[in-house]
Amino acid sequence: MTKIEDFLSPLHNGVWEVIIPKDEVTEPLSEQWSKSAINVPTPGTIASYRKGQYHVHETKKEWRVHLDRYDPKIHPILHLIDDAPLFLMIIETIIMLFSEATGSSTNTEDKLKEQNKLVKNGSLFGLFLVVLGFTFIISPEFIYFSILQIILPLIIILAGIFTIYLAINRHKLIRSDKKEIFKGVIIVFIGIIFGIVPLILWSLILILFLGTWMFLSAIMLLNRVRKGRSAVPEGFYSRLAIAVISLFLVISIFFAPGAILKLFLIIAGIVIILIGFVMISVSIKLKRRSQEIIKQDIC
Repeated sequence: MTKIEDFLSPLHNGVWEVIIPKDEVTEPLSEQWSKSAINVPTPGTIASYRKGQYHVHETKKEWRVHLDRYDPKIHPILHLIDDAPLFLMIIETIIMLFSEATGSSTNTEDKLKEQNKLVKNGSLFGLFLVVLGFTFIISPEFIYFSILQIILPLIIILAGIFTIYLAINRHKLIRSDKKEIFKGVIIVFIGIIFGIVPLILWSLILILFLGTWMFLSAIMLLNRVRKGRSAVPEGFYSRLAIAVISLFLVISIFFAPGAILKLFLIIAGIVIILIGFVMISVSIKLKRRSQEIIKQDIC
């Protein structure tokens, strides 16, 4: 019996990623592996699992395992800064979505089976996302104002009202229900505060957050690049490029914060458009497959 851990020793000898054919692993993943909900997007990935610093991406035919520098459960901030720089996440997201939208993804069919209910109206929802994405690109100022001053506060207030409604709607008000009512009131109050906070203050918080993330990522990546290729097994030139671009964006965000925030909104628009195209593509494929099944049944 062979398990996935039997193939991981090269990761401790300078190898960035180990690729293991699924038919060579005879034991299922142990309980020590936990499913990872948030990852740097990777084309072809069906699911992702973590065990300490080990991070495995499951594809249709392979297990692709790499060793993160920091365990996100123990060092979540360092993991975000070094293992998942902002610019890397943006680029990988766009590459993955482009792969899905052009039909070159290897696991689109598997995702279709899992998301059968969602993609029944995928074309309509995808078209909505495409239009929304173009709105981000055409009018980033309007979107920025709407999200921070209207949509986000409204969502929080509605969540608070819904919490209060669920607590009051029970047959008897017990102590836990009263706590839920108080919790709902607090959430509504937070939503109101979010709505009245000046846009300039939101912008300052966002700029500081993005700037700090990119600056620390750039510093840590440049420090590793300085030590040579052995310190950057995931790719010397790619990480150098990410560090330089991150540093450039950090400098730019303080000299031209409005322009950089617009840039991020435009990038968000591009990502949303690609998601829309993926939804449309997935819906069309599902409908074609359904028609083929019907034809086969008739024959």
